[in-house]
Amino acid sequence: MNRVVITGMGIISPLGNDLDTFWRNLIEGKSGISYIDTIDVSNSKTKIAGVVRNFNPEELLGQKEARRLDRFAQFALAAADQALAASQLQLDEIDHERFGVYVGSGIGGIQTFVDNVNVLNERGPGRVSPNLVPMMISNAAAAQISIKYGAHGPSLSPVTACSIGNTAIGEAFNTIRYGDADVIVAGGTEAAITNLSLASFGNAKALSTRNEEPTLASRPFDADRDGFVMSEGAGILVLESLEHALDRNAPILCEVIGYGASSDAHHMVASHPEGKGAYLAMKNALKKANISIEEVDMISAHATSTQVGDISETMAIKRLFGDHAYQIPVTANKSMLGHMLGAAGGVEAIALVKSLQDGIVPPTINIENQDSNCDLDYVAEGARKVPLSIGISNSFGFGGHNSAIVLKRYE
Repeated sequence: MNRVVITGMGIISPLGNDLDTFWRNLIEGKSGISYIDTIDVSNSKTKIAGVVRNFNPEELLGQKEARRLDRFAQFALAAADQALAASQLQLDEIDHERFGVYVGSGIGGIQTFVDNVNVLNERGPGRVSPNLVPMMISNAAAAQISIKYGAHGPSLSPVTACSIGNTAIGEAFNTIRYGDADVIVAGGTEAAITNLSLASFGNAKALSTRNEEPTLASRPFDADRDGFVMSEGAGILVLESLEHALDRNAPILCEVIGYGASSDAHHMVASHPEGKGAYLAMKNALKKANISIEEVDMISAHATSTQVGDISETMAIKRLFGDHAYQIPVTANKSMLGHMLGAAGGVEAIALVKSLQDGIVPPTINIENQDSNCDLDYVAEGARKVPLSIGISNSFGFGGHNSAIVLKRYE
């Protein structure tokens, strides 16, 4: 079986639209949460989100092409462009039949959908855009990346809710590992900050309403957390076989050594109260990586800032790692990024790669009154410099989808 490495990364996020800016803001503990000014939220219960700023798709795509893409696909193409450039992949020198794209979105082009429903109701069916379906469907991001770069290999658009990024990376890892592709662009993207989304999540009481203090609203593991903060963006990585990367002298950033998936089989929107699915995903990932629990140096938690979710993930970590759980730094990127939904796993994988490269665990901000049921080391004091070799990143989603990936610093 092939070893699998990461050779390129690209990001669009509320903490920056390039890797260096994103990483600097993350380790400095800056929040990307702000008041929503991109739509009218005067009637919304929640008025805050992790909004991507200073993003101009026309610079990359041109005006005509940008108008034919929903924002989630624009994000994905921009992040993929960064990742492929960083990987130094020469498209005219690779086998395009072994070049794949595994990129997903949990919600797809919801703004395009809403806009066209309004057109239908106000102006009639004759004015609905013929581009509605290709702009709206969740596989549009993967398709557009494949089209732009001529990727004729395996293509997949996983829809596993908020575990999509890890699912995409993990399935790409498996595909390359078993020799069915040389290179796969993998990750997740989302652009769901709409009035409809805010209303639905808000009425489900899933969102924070700490509107007067946006930067303090996302607070995983804090006793006073009141829900997640919706966010947007994309995290895209280039995975390839080690042999392929070495043959072309690629910049090798990290190695993927494990992937595990599971289902809670419990509830459509609530985490398993004992974290059973989360435990199984991590357990399976470590088994595939063929490492012991003592070899894990850090954990990037899913940690959305919901009451049940944060507790159940903590329980899962303690069940798997036992007493060693208290020796492992656990970081929650969503405390700064908010919840990027289908993009979360890809972005958090990128952060884990940077942690392993630099030996820095980003902080979990806003823990002012730590929940007694969440009693692990969440790096609440600020970024921590510590020797790191192996890390695990968790992503869980509605429907009970769970996925975990294990990354190792490349020597």
